[in-house]
Amino acid sequence: MRDDEIYICKWHKELEIFYKLKPLLILEGNILDVFTWPGERPQDRMDMPLPLYLYTFLVQKGYRNIVKFDALEGFSAVGYTGEDSLDTFAEICGAKGGRESLNVPFAGSEETGAEYARNAMTQNRVSSAVIMDLASRYLVSPGNLSQALVDAYTNLLKGAQEGRRVRNREAGVSNNNLLILVVNKLNDIPAWFYLDNPFVRTLHVSQPTREEREFMMREEHFREFFVPDIYEEDIREYREKPGELKKLKERFVGMTEGFTKIELRNLMKLCTEERYHIGRMTDIVDLYRYGIRENPWENRRLQETLRTGETALQERVIGQPAAVERTLNVIKRAAAGMSGLQHSSHTKPKGILFFAGPTGTGKTETAKALAQLLFGDESRCVRFDMSEYSQEHSDQKLLGAPPGYVGYEAGGRLTNAVRENPFSILLFDEIEKAHGSILDKFLQILEDGRMTDGQGRTVYFSETVIIFTSNLGIYKRLPGGGTALNVTPGETYASMEKKVRGAVEGYFKSELGRPEILNRIGENIVVFDFIRQEAAGEILDHQLRSIVGKLRNENHIELVIEESVRNVLLEKALGNLENGGRGVGNIVEEFLLNPLSAWMLDEDLLKDAEITVKALDAEAHPVRMEAEGRVR
Repeated sequence: MRDDEIYICKWHKELEIFYKLKPLLILEGNILDVFTWPGERPQDRMDMPLPLYLYTFLVQKGYRNIVKFDALEGFSAVGYTGEDSLDTFAEICGAKGGRESLNVPFAGSEETGAEYARNAMTQNRVSSAVIMDLASRYLVSPGNLSQALVDAYTNLLKGAQEGRRVRNREAGVSNNNLLILVVNKLNDIPAWFYLDNPFVRTLHVSQPTREEREFMMREEHFREFFVPDIYEEDIREYREKPGELKKLKERFVGMTEGFTKIELRNLMKLCTEERYHIGRMTDIVDLYRYGIRENPWENRRLQETLRTGETALQERVIGQPAAVERTLNVIKRAAAGMSGLQHSSHTKPKGILFFAGPTGTGKTETAKALAQLLFGDESRCVRFDMSEYSQEHSDQKLLGAPPGYVGYEAGGRLTNAVRENPFSILLFDEIEKAHGSILDKFLQILEDGRMTDGQGRTVYFSETVIIFTSNLGIYKRLPGGGTALNVTPGETYASMEKKVRGAVEGYFKSELGRPEILNRIGENIVVFDFIRQEAAGEILDHQLRSIVGKLRNENHIELVIEESVRNVLLEKALGNLENGGRGVGNIVEEFLLNPLSAWMLDEDLLKDAEITVKALDAEAHPVRMEAEGRVR
């Protein structure tokens, strides 16, 4: 687009064509927004609500009588006309009480809005247009109409079929009498009303396109974002580095995808009120979306934390150096603002990770540790067990049921969680167990970073880290049925990683037939190793230290576990490595905590005591433990 060109939205261009051809137009989509009239003079380019925009268009095309109808107020004047237009409309539509009887319901009475609209369409005295505003609110359920509503919509159809063409002698033009229905969504009205109907044309009113948002970045509009003195001071600096200014504008345009014109105008106002400088204009998007003044991803503390994050993670996620390193590389890229720079979208999630590997190897623990590292609170990791979403319509539990269905008011678990806390880790456990409809929804989240819930609200995922976990590749199907281990603790990590990555890729490409999901994940498949012997010992010691610490802090008990007892537990743990770190925990519970708890109860040493576990016979049934203790 040239700098001297005026932006004209797509639906306006379609309106220019079809108002002459179709007597009934349906406008659906972003109907509650404002729209800039494409006047030739700058003073004529003002923002208007849709009914006023349509009025301005129709007046220029020679229509002499234009009225608006809604279910609350009936017929009313629109634009710059007043009582005269209502008097004229009352006359041509046959309102028995004149203008006073124009406040009628859409359907269900002796005189209805639908009937008056039909009469206006079929008269040949005055070129007329009826804008039926907020038509989504005329009925509750398009699939369950009363006879009165069926009659009303039939009246509108008959009006379109019998519509007349009227000449405006003053303007020297002839126009079809026109009926325009304005709806939020096309399925808010009966399908039989518009499908295969040669008299109807549907025009989609979209949210501002990228081209329109780029139009707002022209200097005459761009300067409106800033207080004049700030703008003049900053722009001198940026004129010396136009490349940086261009990148900044492109980022802003990308971040505002899905914003309405009203919201874009609100961004202008907010940026001015907060006295933001040009270099911080993208921060205003986060302030508007989330109500926060400081983005955690841009916090200096986080950047410092990530420099030493590998050590902190490895202390918590034991035995997974390769997985920790690969995970942190993705997170560091996000914190540095480098995620998705190769893509056109600026609204993608901060990071996407696919954790694969045997059970009990630290996949969930890594996600929790990341939440603690990034946001200072492991509860910022929100876990979804995808085995709960294996049915066809289970996506409604995640995203919310549509209007009219059970659970509509509650919203979706996922969308509610992100709306409540947009800065979080979203953990989707055992993703391969989810129904295909769920995976289709993930495509949009991974690509666009946003999702519309069942209530029609847009939820943004652009500040989240999305983690999928899976056991794919650990087992393989046998020809005769059943399964067997595909990887074993005895093979190298390199060999295991190759097999698991191959199995994950094969699942999405061949078995599931959705390679596009794999493409969104990219190279961010992180394979977790089996718990090796050395790591098992570290996990055991970590768990024993945790037990000792909790008893000391919570029960004022000094617990000593002698080395021989630790060795017995380790021997048992090493024989249970196929269950990973969770298997080590199970050993500790069975062979230490259970007999220790029974002994403490029997000896009445539950608080303020000193206890030493001296020996453990793990082969006895039940386990025999030798201990001594005293009250402190």
